Amino acid sequence: MEKPVLVLNSNYEPINVCGYQRAIGLMLTHKATLIMNGRGVIHSANHSFPIPSVIRLSHMVIRPRQRVALSRREVFRRDHFTCQYCGKSTPNLTVDHVIPKRLGGAHEWKNLVTACYSCNHLKGGRGLSETGMTLLHQPKEPPSSAGYIFARYLTENHEWGDYLDGW
Repeated sequence: MEKPVLVLNSNYEPINVCGYQRAIGLMLTHKATLIMNGRGVIHSANHSFPIPSVIRLSHMVIRPRQRVALSRREVFRRDHFTCQYCGKSTPNLTVDHVIPKRLGGAHEWKNLVTACYSCNHLKGGRGLSETGMTLLHQPKEPPSSAGYIFARYLTENHEWGDYLDGW
């Protein structure tokens, strides 16, 4: 997404990220107001519009608390792209079930960890007690805080930090 824009609820809670064209459309229809412009302006034939970095919705949007979706990429991100058995950080990683599915292990946050190929092969379809292997960190669901959910945008949009803190 080119030039992402942080969308805040009317109470300043971060709820989404959209493109700058969608953000300008929301501002033109008076559904949102500009909070921060750090990207210059865009010109039309008759007008100039600021390219927003952060916008705030005019009306409160009630929605359930966001949760991090369980996916391969999010398991790697939660475990900092590090094997949870040997501590090696390598580009060739796999997802391992701590309690194998064949032994009744569920496909959930508390049973999935990042593993390198050699540790995953060594563990095979056995439990930790059978192999003598230990985990570096006990797996758990990642936080559903705005700082964690929108963290991938923060390297290029460091000005968003003030709006993400505390949510």
